[in-house]
Amino acid sequence: MKVCLVGLGYIGLPTALIIAKQGFDVVGVDNNEEIVEKLNAGEVHLSELNVEGLLREVMAAGKFRASARPETADVFILNVPTPLNAEHEPDTSHLRSVTEQIVPLLRPGNLFIIESTCPVGTTDDFADSIFTARPELRGQVFVAYCPERALPGNLLFEFRRNDRIIGGIDQASTRHAMDFYSLLVKGKLFPTYSKTAEMCKLTENCHRDLQIAFANELSVICDKAGVNVWDLIELANKHPRVNILQPGCGVGGKYIAVDPYYIISSFSKEARLLKTVREINDLKAEYCVAQVRNAMLEFEVNHHRKPTVAMMGLTYKPNIDDLRHSPAKYIVTQVMQNCNNADILIAEPNLREHNVFKLTDFKTAYERADIVVFLTAHTPFLSLQYHENKKILDFCGIFKNRNTGELKMKNYERSDAESAYM
Repeated sequence: MKVCLVGLGYIGLPTALIIAKQGFDVVGVDNNEEIVEKLNAGEVHLSELNVEGLLREVMAAGKFRASARPETADVFILNVPTPLNAEHEPDTSHLRSVTEQIVPLLRPGNLFIIESTCPVGTTDDFADSIFTARPELRGQVFVAYCPERALPGNLLFEFRRNDRIIGGIDQASTRHAMDFYSLLVKGKLFPTYSKTAEMCKLTENCHRDLQIAFANELSVICDKAGVNVWDLIELANKHPRVNILQPGCGVGGKYIAVDPYYIISSFSKEARLLKTVREINDLKAEYCVAQVRNAMLEFEVNHHRKPTVAMMGLTYKPNIDDLRHSPAKYIVTQVMQNCNNADILIAEPNLREHNVFKLTDFKTAYERADIVVFLTAHTPFLSLQYHENKKILDFCGIFKNRNTGELKMKNYERSDAESAYM
């Protein structure tokens, strides 16, 4: 069986290689010819655990190659970007362009799968376009929406083991897609229709956005109330039905910061909570920018010189190299644009270099800085020792376990005699 997977980005490439590892003949398609050339030379263009080794393995077995154009296949999988435009409306033009390229290649028995995040109803609309152009294929080509649930940094493991939602445009399409994914996925497969699967993907990330917004809003309130938010969340989570997430400097990444707009754009009047959640998480980044600027001004007044500021982290989450929609990157950019000639050091241990930011070793940046701003909780940062003589703005909890001076008591254990009366 041959699989044609279009879109060799952070999700698409690992997906293609996993499919090839299972014995399928896979052609991976990308319109970036430089990416195609690198892959065919056995080199990857992204940082993801074990991906480069897997690429070379499946190429040596003759199971994977890259191409700039789709080819005839038994299964087509679309994993192309569906970005937002300036008005936060989804742009499915890449998805539609690829579909138009594939339509002439379709044959009876083919399976056409969309994995890209998209507005509710997209799969049905694309199926209508396919069968309008090729009416003889109606009932002969099977169309489904099957969103991935993999976490960057651990994609190869999670693709195989996570449960999947399989949503066909009809029962036959769902059944064919279930049969295909059962050969790839060790997790459970849950059948449904395409609209439900599309909404499920968006709902999962909207829920995460909401949870993070509560933690971020709580962190701002605690800061103004003089309460240590890390201690507060730890204590509140002792309740058996409370599980508050850790706050950060905003929300980033390809999905959580973006997916709510796929619902908001289609259901603007109804999605009132989702709009507020997005505002809260975006405003947390602005709050962090203001805190850094205030600390710089205060230092300059007190010390009569410009401070050296270490901005620790650029990526949107710990221990990856992904900068997509990163609030940390946004904060660094805003601080640099209004730094008044202060010395700004940027540390990002997961990047060797950056075409805009000059990077500094994180230990050097920490030691040289008067003001240290922790934006991303990278594991290497946890090795740093707290310095009382530095102004530390810890937006991601690097030093959350440090003794803050608040009263700390061991768990109170009742005596046997006392326990007998409880």
